[in-house]
Parts: sequence; structure tokens; C-alpha cells
Amino acid sequence: MANVAKMVSWSGREGEPEGQGEATPLLNGTGGGAAAPPRQLTPSSSSLRLGRMSYVDLDDEHEPEMDPPRAHPSEIPHSEKVLSLKYESLDYDNCENQLFLDEEKRIKHTAFRTVEIRRWVICAMIGILTGLVACFIDIVVEYIAGMKYKVVKGNIDKFTKTGGLSFSLLLWATLNASIVMLGAVIVAFIEPVAAGSGIPQIKCYLNGVKIPHVVRLKTLVVKVCGVIFSVVGGLAVGKEGPMIHSGAVIAAGISQGRSTSLKRDFKIFEYFRRDTEKRDFVSAGAAAGVSAAFGAPVGGVLFSLEEGASFWNQFLTWRIFFASMISTFTLNSILSIYKGNPWDLSSPGLINFGRFDSEKMGYTFQEIPIFIFMGVVGGVLGAMFNALNYWLTMFRIRYIHRPCLQVIEAMLVGAVTAAVAFVMIYTSADCQPLQGSGMAYSLQLFCPDGEYNSMAAAFFNTPEKSVVRLFHDPPGTYDPMTLGLFTLVYFFLACWTYGLTVSAGVFIPSLLIGAAWGRLFGICLSYMTSGWIWADPGKYALMGAAAQLGGIVRMTLSLTVIMMEATGNVTYGFPIMLVLMTAKIVGDYFVEGLYDMHIQLQSVPFLHWEAPVTSHSFTAREVMSTPVTSLRRIEKVGVIVDILSDTSSNHNGFPVVESIPGSDQVAGLRGLILRSQLIVLLKHKVFVERANLSLVQRRLKLKDFRDAYPRFPPIQSIHVSQDERECMMDLTEFMNPSPYTVPLEATLTRVYKLFRALGLRHLVVVDNHNQVVGLVTRKDLARYRLGKEGLEELPLAQT
Repeated sequence: MANVAKMVSWSGREGEPEGQGEATPLLNGTGGGAAAPPRQLTPSSSSLRLGRMSYVDLDDEHEPEMDPPRAHPSEIPHSEKVLSLKYESLDYDNCENQLFLDEEKRIKHTAFRTVEIRRWVICAMIGILTGLVACFIDIVVEYIAGMKYKVVKGNIDKFTKTGGLSFSLLLWATLNASIVMLGAVIVAFIEPVAAGSGIPQIKCYLNGVKIPHVVRLKTLVVKVCGVIFSVVGGLAVGKEGPMIHSGAVIAAGISQGRSTSLKRDFKIFEYFRRDTEKRDFVSAGAAAGVSAAFGAPVGGVLFSLEEGASFWNQFLTWRIFFASMISTFTLNSILSIYKGNPWDLSSPGLINFGRFDSEKMGYTFQEIPIFIFMGVVGGVLGAMFNALNYWLTMFRIRYIHRPCLQVIEAMLVGAVTAAVAFVMIYTSADCQPLQGSGMAYSLQLFCPDGEYNSMAAAFFNTPEKSVVRLFHDPPGTYDPMTLGLFTLVYFFLACWTYGLTVSAGVFIPSLLIGAAWGRLFGICLSYMTSGWIWADPGKYALMGAAAQLGGIVRMTLSLTVIMMEATGNVTYGFPIMLVLMTAKIVGDYFVEGLYDMHIQLQSVPFLHWEAPVTSHSFTAREVMSTPVTSLRRIEKVGVIVDILSDTSSNHNGFPVVESIPGSDQVAGLRGLILRSQLIVLLKHKVFVERANLSLVQRRLKLKDFRDAYPRFPPIQSIHVSQDERECMMDLTEFMNPSPYTVPLEATLTRVYKLFRALGLRHLVVVDNHNQVVGLVTRKDLARYRLGKEGLEELPLAQT
């Protein structure tokens, strides 16, 4: 395995290495040279392991100091078989210190009701704003794409008669490349985390991993503009996936009552300025995004439950459903007014699959095995898509790591997409009657008068409209050769496009690929059965779309409901469920889902629902990080400053112990205090000259900690004089006096379940005398993965 240098990632801008030829320090003692490959573990080998330090980075929200410019390497070595140390954990466990308890006691019952009302108000605002953003994206895309297609269509029609169609090809490719360039430039140079759909990043955030910049206002602006340019630029992408990320950013911003990017504090919703509350609202924002994209409020709730949230309760479900419903209603209302039908309310989502009539497009019991077979095909094609995209992403991480190269690649894909579409349309002889086709931009090309080129119906349109046409065009609209060629070409175009440095989703391309081969499957079935097949091919296009999307993203429950709500027909619920289950089972046999694969490629310490199945034989003694840096309950300021300034450890949580008077020994665990809390205490100079003096400075309140959240200042920015270093700091009322602990002999499965379910950041390991012997963090658990040959331990690296 190659050395692991600083790689292109969600949090990095350019992926420059820390130094030419410099080996990456690994945590488990392998300093120079190559990163150790994952070790196969057995209980006997792991019990001989020496103690390790647990490294957690400083707050990634702070911009690092600019290094002097270095030459860019042509290749950045990368391996997905490591865990990155640059990702911090979020703290989803409330710190119940004395300040928190005092505040809760002061709050009366009516005040608690006010807090609950504010939660509902925030959810309503999330729904309204997410719906408005979706409207803005939809209207702007329709307007600009319409202008582009009119220009290209007029040009093609003109040169079809006079000759010189090569100029039309050049115009189309240039327009695409220019528009895509704008979208790629703002992502690559302004906010790289806005690339892609954003769903893997939001999954990580809800899982408890802090992805830098992921819920910032700048990310939202770049995301919205980027997805408009991507779709208008003709890439094989959709605008639905990024809506989930956009909704999450809106939720994170509104719930905090301020914008740290704009440096504006509106002095509202201050009670919600902590990770726990913010996480719940981000769940609501993600659900509102799904709802706005597909007109599926129930599907949105289930998406947040299935794909994201690490914590759930009944009240949260109801609030998230409320936000989702408000989102789809806002979008429906605005788009209905925009389309001139203010009382119609016929646009519940960015994509509307149209009405599937049970009488015309019903199914029978005999077709269920056929649907299951389509699920198998979808699973195999989805696994192939993911495997190709995996190798392509590895290539991008290694070689296309400079922003200028990323922009050039995006422009190349845009131009190639236009060129391939033009050649496919030019060589196609599939002509269909124009009457009743309802095509917005029909291309006649070399077809007789009154007819249009059928291949153009698929390529010369936005992907959403192409999907609906494949669902609802009458039988005989498409030639089988047209569908087969389109499926093949669009499959590779979509695979190449996903992972570019542009804001784009994979939902709609997946649906389009599946709808094309599904319709082709239905036509072939009709030929094979001499025309006595039970319904038109639109039904098979729907099942193919579900199978392909399920095979790529591996969602089951939420995707079933989303597809059901988007079709407006509950009858299709059962076959869609069967197709998605089959596609997931078959796809999982080969490779992971697309989102999980990209999370793994970024070396994120992601915790799945359950611990690896063979981990019962390991205990906390074997997985914990040691030695642990502890603080005494009354500690010298100089000691605290030195510990926080130690760049070799960068711990974020410190057990607090009691010192025994007249002895160097310490008593048992008394609490846990975070780096961020200590920095606020030092900033406000909450210390006295001698330990026996009472604190005379003004008492800190929780508001002081909330005002500093989430971008706590670095320790380097806090000046502590030599005299102040000799002062004492009493941590009693600021530490969490009841942190979660586990004994040395607790099994890995039990530790994992406790850590994952409660959303912890630190779990203290104690012995029989309540002495601190170790600390379990997210990275200690995430590095144990089930490989092909059993449980393996991934090395940790500063990637």
C-alpha cells in the first residue's frame, strides 16, 4: 500500500501533501514508510497489543494558516483502507453540568412550552424556505435550459437544410462546456464541499461526524448555483439530490438564529445552540429536501430515519413530517401560480412522475416473478455502476486533485455529453409522428415532415422530462434499438459524471437509465409473448427505474414510499418494494451502495447501526485509547494551557479526577470536560490566584458557551500571562459530573451499541476502583470493520 498523503476530500481545497516525500505518521506506531495494511484480528493477537494514543484534531471550522506555495505533485497516493484523523466528532450527548442544571431549574413550565413552540416554528420556517429554494432552482433551470435548447434547435433546423451541421455540434458542445465551467469553478475554488449531491456528507453529519463547512451559508449558495449550472449544462445529473443538502443547510442556519458567515446574530433561538438540537433540525431539513424534490413528505421522513439519524423519537417524527409537508405545499403553491394554475396544486415536487392509472397500467400475479427478475438486473447493473465509479473516484483522488484540473474535467464531460448526444441523434433513423407527442423541443433533423427524431426526445431535454416521457409515452413511441443505445451510452455518461467537482445528484440519472432499459424490457416481453403481454411498457419503465436506483443507492423503505408517492398510486407499492429489496440484496453481494462507498473513500469514521458481527470476543481493554490525559478538579492554568497547546495529542475530552491532598496519586473519576469548554473558561479568565480563594469574577452562564458555539477560538489566540499560568481553575461546575463509563471487560459490541445509540463523543473506561484507564472515541470503534477474511483493524492516518 502506498503512503497516505493529504488527499482531495470534502474538507480540503486542493489536496496538497504536507511535504514532498514525507511519510504520514500513523497512530499505531508505524511512523515512516508505507501505511500498514489492515490487520486481520483474533482475540489472542489483539490482547497483546500495546496502548495507543488517541488523536483528535483541533476544530476544523478554523481556517488554517496559509503555507508557502508548494509545487503540486502529479499523483497523490491514496488508500481507502485507512481512517482519517482530520474528522472530529459531534457531541450529541448533553453536558449536564452545574450550569445546565441551574438553568433548567430556573425555567418554568410555561417557558418549556415556549421552547417547544419555537421548535415547531423553526420546522415551519425550514419547510417554507426549502420549498422556496426548490422553486427558485426549478424556475431558473427551466428558463435558462429553455433558452439554450431553443438556440441549439434553431441552429440545427437551419443547418439541416443548408448543410454544415458540424457547426451545430460545435455550438452545442461549447454552450454545455461554458455553462458547466461556471458551475465547476464556483465549487472547485469557492466551496469544494458543495460538490456532488451532498447526501454522503449529511449522512456523516447525522451520524455524528463533523464535516467542515458542510452546513454553512456559503455552501448553500454555491450548491444552489452549482446545481443550476450542472443541469442547464446538459450533464447526466439531477437537481433532486442536492435539495437534501440544501434543506439541511437551511435547517442548520435557521435553528441557530444567526449566521456565522455573515457575522450576524439575531439573538433568537439561542437555546438550540448545541449539537443535539442542531442535529434534530438538520434531520428535518434533509426530510424537507426529499419532500420538495419528489413531492413525498412521508418518504422524506423515512429517508431521514433510514439514511441519516442516529437518534429518533416520536415527537421528532411528527415535527419532521410537519416540515416535510410544509415544504411540498410551499413548492406546490408557488409553482402552480408560476404555471398559471393557482388553484390546481398539481406540482407537489421538482419531479412529478405523472398519474399512473390502475386500470390502464395494472399488474397481475403472473408479472410478480418478472418484477423480481428486473430487481436482479437492477442490482447487477447498480453494482457495475458503483464499481466503475469507485475506480474512477480513486483515479480522481490520485491525479485530478488541483482545482484547475477538476474544472477542465467537468468541461470535458459537458462537451463530450453534448457530442455523444448529437452523434446519437444524427445517426438515429427512429422517426415518430409529431402529433400528440407534446414535445417542447422536438428535432426533425432528417425525418419526414410531421415527424420527429425519437432519440432527440431522450437526449434533447432535461432528464426529469425524459423520465416522465419514458413512463407515459404510448406503446410504439420508441424503437428498441433507440432505447438500447440510449441506455448503454447514458449509463457510462452518468457514471463518469458522478464525482465531478460540480453540484449534482444521481437520483434522476439512475431513474432515467432504469426507465430506458425497463421500457426496452417491456417491449421485448411483448414481442416474445406475441403481443399478449398484460399492459403497456410504461409500467416496466417504472419498475426498471426503481430497480436501477435501488441497485445504485441501496435504499429500501424510504425509496419505496418516495416512488409510491411520486406515482400517486398505492397499488404499485408491493411490486416496487419487491424490486427494491431484490436489487439491494443482489447489489450488496458485489459492492456497497454508492453513498457508503464514497464515505469509505473519504476515510470517514462512520459508525453503522450495529457493530461487526464477529466482534463479541473483543473488550474495551483492547479497543480503548491509552494513556489518557486527565485533569484534576482544581488544576493549575499553566497545566491546562500546556495540554491544550500540545499539537502531538490534540485531545478534545479530558476526564476530571480528584487529587489526594499531600500525594501525587489521584482518586477516581469525577467528571469529563471538553476542550471547547476549557477554551471558553480561559478566554473569560475564570481562575483565581490560590485554590482556597473563592471565584470573584462574574459567574459564567451557558449563554457564554452558546455564543462561542460552533466556532470556538483556537488555543493559540488566547493570551495567558506568566502570572496567570500560576493561577488555579476550579472545573467543578463546568465539567459533566456523570459521564458515561464502561468497565474494562465490556465487550466491543456493548461499547459500540452504547456509543452509537447515545451519540457519544467520549466513553470513559474505568477499572474496579473507578480509576480512569482508557478512553473510547469514535475512531477507536470505526476502525474495526468486517473484511472479506473476517474482522480487520484499519490504521489511522493524518490524511
